[in-house]
Amino acid sequence: MTFQGTTLKLGGGGSANAWRVAATVALLAMVLAGGSCAVSSCSVTVESGEAGIKTTKFGPNPGVQPTELRPGWHWEGLGEKIIKYPTRQRVYSYTREGNADGKENEEIGFADQTGLPMTADVNMTVKVLDTKAADLYAKYRLNFDDLLDNPIRNDVRSFIAQEAEKVPVSCNLQAQQPVEAGSQPSPTVCTGSLMGAGRQAVIQRAYANLQRKWAAEGVEISNLQWVGTIRYPESITTAIQARTATEQRTLAAQQKEAEARANANAQIETARGEAESIRLRGDALRANPQLIDQIYAQRSQGLCPPRASTCIIGQTPTTMIPATGGAAE
Repeated sequence: MTFQGTTLKLGGGGSANAWRVAATVALLAMVLAGGSCAVSSCSVTVESGEAGIKTTKFGPNPGVQPTELRPGWHWEGLGEKIIKYPTRQRVYSYTREGNADGKENEEIGFADQTGLPMTADVNMTVKVLDTKAADLYAKYRLNFDDLLDNPIRNDVRSFIAQEAEKVPVSCNLQAQQPVEAGSQPSPTVCTGSLMGAGRQAVIQRAYANLQRKWAAEGVEISNLQWVGTIRYPESITTAIQARTATEQRTLAAQQKEAEARANANAQIETARGEAESIRLRGDALRANPQLIDQIYAQRSQGLCPPRASTCIIGQTPTTMIPATGGAAE
């Protein structure tokens, strides 16, 4: 090699040293890069109440690994990703208004036995088993929130709708349904309604079905309840209010009728008692004529004794008259 007339010769030893230096520099760069990765983004800490799910792109078994990672610090190698999956118990609400679980409308819609549409808010208590998180993620490929928003919510709606369509919104309104011409009304027994005892029966049967299905998936659902009242159609609310008012007026009229009947019966019984008392008293007087004389004497205060010839009406002799009604003496 020549530089301005000067020739520089590099032997084989110099070339080997240059390659050695380059290899050392490259190794140090890799070590530094690896150390930087370990400190910043190539490790994951799984907290208590979580399960770590590892996915890999390389190796003999790529994809979701079947064994969950326990809480602690875990290295995330090349082609690996660790997903933190919540396994603590949680209460989730599906409501029309926004709440801490989300701002969107998640109310549950269903219909009664006659097809009347209505909606309601519900909440449930749910938990993913620590040993089932990997299988659950491998099947649905959804995080916990998306699992609640999609497949679980769909089942909540389906099971409630399945049970709600077995009962009417109201037994009273069911009895008022018109019967088509030429058809005979079928006698039906209303064992419950969405406005009565059937409301809780519907949610409990839906809960049993929901719990049974998701238990097989590794999801524990320990409670499902209505939040507030069911939102009925306005036509149903109006009809119920009108019928309630009618029932209240009928009940008031029946109470007045019962009260009047009770008063009449009381008066009849009083009169019957008085008549019976008079009859018994007359029988007693007829059987004891001396008793009549005694009563007469008591009431006349001795001024007109029984069977006397005269009675003292005043204080002068001129007032003495015969007891038989003759002229005064």
